Amino acid sequence: MKVLIIDDEDKLRNLLSKIISFEGFEVFQASSIKSGLKQLELEEIDVIVSDVKLPDGNGVETAKIIKSKYPAVEIILLTAFGNIPDSVDAIKNGAFDYITKGNDNDRIIPLLYKAGEKAVLNKKVQKLEKQLGEKHSFDKIIGRSKSIIKAIDLAKRVASSETTVLLTGETGTGKEVFAQAIHLASLRANHSFVAINCSAFSKELLENELFGHKAGAFTGATKDQKGLFEEAHKGTIFLDEIGEMEIELQAKILRVLETGEFLRVGDNKPTKVDARIIAATNRNLENEIELGNFRNDLFYRLSVFAIPLPSLRERPKDIRLLAEHFVNWFAVKSNRRSLKLTDEYLSALERNAWKGNIRELKNVIERSVILADDGILSLDTLPINLQQDNKDTAMMSTFSMASVEKTHILKILNYTQGNKTETARLLEIGLATLYRKIDHYKIS
Repeated sequence: MKVLIIDDEDKLRNLLSKIISFEGFEVFQASSIKSGLKQLELEEIDVIVSDVKLPDGNGVETAKIIKSKYPAVEIILLTAFGNIPDSVDAIKNGAFDYITKGNDNDRIIPLLYKAGEKAVLNKKVQKLEKQLGEKHSFDKIIGRSKSIIKAIDLAKRVASSETTVLLTGETGTGKEVFAQAIHLASLRANHSFVAINCSAFSKELLENELFGHKAGAFTGATKDQKGLFEEAHKGTIFLDEIGEMEIELQAKILRVLETGEFLRVGDNKPTKVDARIIAATNRNLENEIELGNFRNDLFYRLSVFAIPLPSLRERPKDIRLLAEHFVNWFAVKSNRRSLKLTDEYLSALERNAWKGNIRELKNVIERSVILADDGILSLDTLPINLQQDNKDTAMMSTFSMASVEKTHILKILNYTQGNKTETARLLEIGLATLYRKIDHYKIS
């Protein structure tokens, strides 16, 4: 552990240095705040032992500056004349402890050990937070297609604002990954990100999860309990699959958006909360409004800034990038050596429709990694349906273009369960053209 002593009294500084060195610590010295800050730039210091009265400033005030720049460093302040106001300010400014020279000499070494343990823990937390931030940052969203780049650009633009965001797209397109990236790029990044899947709870349970309850609200409610909105205070709450929420509960979400207040279950006193809402859905909420399943006013409050996330079939060029990423990830996770993907394997992935999008692709890759005993992900490590699709495609390569086109139209019609409007959209042709081809190829 590295300790920095800042004191303008040479004899005391040298004495402290010897005592601390005997304990096995690596000690650095500085006679002023300026030289102490220089040492911090040069060395990765764990604990600072600093005098309060220094020639170029006050140690109590300096503690605040140091903690803002080096939050993992712990600071023990020494003073010849201890007083309560200074000690209070020292702790407020982030000092680990505040002791009086002479009177508390026996405390210095035990305090150093405690402060050192905390400094090590601080560094571990910082490292984990950095890893988490990297994992969920915009830079970690994989894809080069225009559609995903546009979605990332929109998300980056809205991140620093307080605007409510609505993420739309099919299941498995990465809506929670986007929500976390928006949170981490926002001014709320140092506070909680709380996520809940609204489709996973009944109305009553979801209300309790979101807003908490008052003691005595129902049988078994023996004490007050906070809800997720309170957990997300000053941070962000992510309401996934909000299109599944019961319409009565939607009114309470609207109230939070409009007033920043809600009622706990069984309470009659409003609770104030400051939480940014990011919502997501795989449903067409405008259709749900027409069906009477979703509130019109809530939709307009949620969709102040809507970001559509593309399906995987709309960004086929990204499949290879995603596949390689997941293969590397699962190789590390399962302690496997580097794995190789065959061209046939990748081609089969690129031809699949991926109804479950990125989530489905990830699951398929995980299965292949488990089955790849020789370290090669080949066709026979894929699920049977993907293997069969590949064989069908190989056979088609010897046929005419008409046969290939007919088979492809049949495949998309099967995927959309006969929805011709959606089929025409996916094929990127007009609906009238699709009907002509169905008639020409005698597709029933």
